[in-house]
Amino acid sequence: MLDESLLDSPEGLAEADHRALLRGAAEAGARVRTAARHAAEAGVGDLKPDGRPRAVLIAGPGAAATQAADLLGTLAGAGSPVTRLAPTGVAPAAGALRWELPGWAGSVDLLLIATPDGTEPGLSLLSEQAYRRGLTVVAVAPAGTPLAEAVSGSHGLFVPMAVAPYDHDEPLAASAPGVLWALLTPLLALLDRTGLLTAPPDVLQKVADRLDAVAERCGPAVATYSNAAKTLAAELADALPIVWTEGVSSGPAGRRFAAALAELSGTPAVVAELPEALAAHSALLAGPLAAGADPDDFFRDRVEEQPALHARVVLLRDRPLGGLTAAPAARELALTHDTPISELEPEEGGELETLAELIAVTDFAAVYLALASTPR
Repeated sequence: MLDESLLDSPEGLAEADHRALLRGAAEAGARVRTAARHAAEAGVGDLKPDGRPRAVLIAGPGAAATQAADLLGTLAGAGSPVTRLAPTGVAPAAGALRWELPGWAGSVDLLLIATPDGTEPGLSLLSEQAYRRGLTVVAVAPAGTPLAEAVSGSHGLFVPMAVAPYDHDEPLAASAPGVLWALLTPLLALLDRTGLLTAPPDVLQKVADRLDAVAERCGPAVATYSNAAKTLAAELADALPIVWTEGVSSGPAGRRFAAALAELSGTPAVVAELPEALAAHSALLAGPLAAGADPDDFFRDRVEEQPALHARVVLLRDRPLGGLTAAPAARELALTHDTPISELEPEEGGELETLAELIAVTDFAAVYLALASTPR
């Protein structure tokens, strides 16, 4: 259940925010600037690669590394494959995780390590293994950690992660807004130098400015009726979010939104890209989760029994309405099954800017849903 009165109480939200999630969302732009400065100080801007790597491998724990690989792979396109190395282990603890290089990896490949922890022995071992096999290694992690020493010792490039003092107060959530940008920004700057994508310093500055603009529009002091993130959080109360994305770069934003909803608020969500989403989820919308499938029982005990969980479509788009679009078909399918639909579309700008806006608004929405929700 969602306490909607809490959404319009900045003091109440601050009191409920034990993990500084709202602060991390509000300071995402500042985190990008700090991370870009750390990358420059580490010498990323001075690199002169001989050419593009054959493949880019990304290793790291949890959602942050998964989302970074997803975003970088989407932005890089087919220039070089971007592959995440999934860990193995008996538990998601730093000491239990292990990573292995694929057998084909060698001197023409690039290994990126991204972690908000840096104490994982498996990542230090991976760095040493990559050095022995001739891979170029670049790592982003907190300074002074065992991984920093291992990467420097194996002649790799280490970039200190942009951290905030409050990051150490509570265990970091992998989907926390600040974590993604702290890890992603140096990797964007690095891959810009390799020519895999376009993210020069002026573009990263525009990304930071766009994140600041979203924080002004979606911050806790802005009332729900004029706050897109609070409105979306209220709309998703007691709903199963069905996240549909349209446009190349909105795909990673939708997948991150689904992951953030699950981790931060405990809300399950399904995600797919248009137009395939229409076929993939048509049976779901026609089933018992559709809003019209199980009308409210007049005799239901509204005190003891919780309302039924119904689907709600969230459409994330990164292209103008004038282009070739499946949005009209998506709206028709949703409305045919009495399923409400929420839509988010960023303001015009470069690919990274519009992607940052979609991520920022949905990050705020996931945080508000987490803070204002009470157990069912």
